[in-house]
Amino acid sequence: MRYIRCNFCGATNLRSRDLCRRCGGKIAINPKSSLQTAFAFLVAAIIFYIPANIYPILETSKFGTPEASTILEGVIAMYKAGDYPVAMIIFIASVLIPILKFIVLFYILFSLWRKKCKKLEQKIWLYHLIEFTGPWSLIDVFVVVILVALIHFKNIAIIPGIGATSFALMVVLTMISALSIDVRVLGEKCER
Repeated sequence: MRYIRCNFCGATNLRSRDLCRRCGGKIAINPKSSLQTAFAFLVAAIIFYIPANIYPILETSKFGTPEASTILEGVIAMYKAGDYPVAMIIFIASVLIPILKFIVLFYILFSLWRKKCKKLEQKIWLYHLIEFTGPWSLIDVFVVVILVALIHFKNIAIIPGIGATSFALMVVLTMISALSIDVRVLGEKCER
């Protein structure tokens, strides 16, 4: 391959160049650094996923009686109350999608580390899918923020729990992990 794309501005440069002709940025591919950074952020996201599911995401206090609920407790309560679509959306966005993202990101990182070139188009498609669904995983955090902002009754208090903070950090770290992968590495190793 004679040409390489600049990761900063997107300009096409000759492979023999060290700096981009348009922005002056470094255009060399360092796959090892990219994979290490992405893996470190992925591990940190997995670590934050544990307290996000153990600790309460929302703490309510009605007439002085505090109640706290985790993500799964909230899904179960909504399901029992008959709010099946909402329970399903929260379950998919808060439990299923993060686990699938962890598995897919680990699969992509492991296959790039092992230099496996099979199913390259599938890996690129999965990468773009993870990149697209990243912000949608913040639906729980948005619900908590909206509830805290909207409900201001005298006898009811809603406070975001430790789980909400951990969940938000987990989502952000997953998105950073996906963005840390130098996309050029997906094709670079398989062309050689």
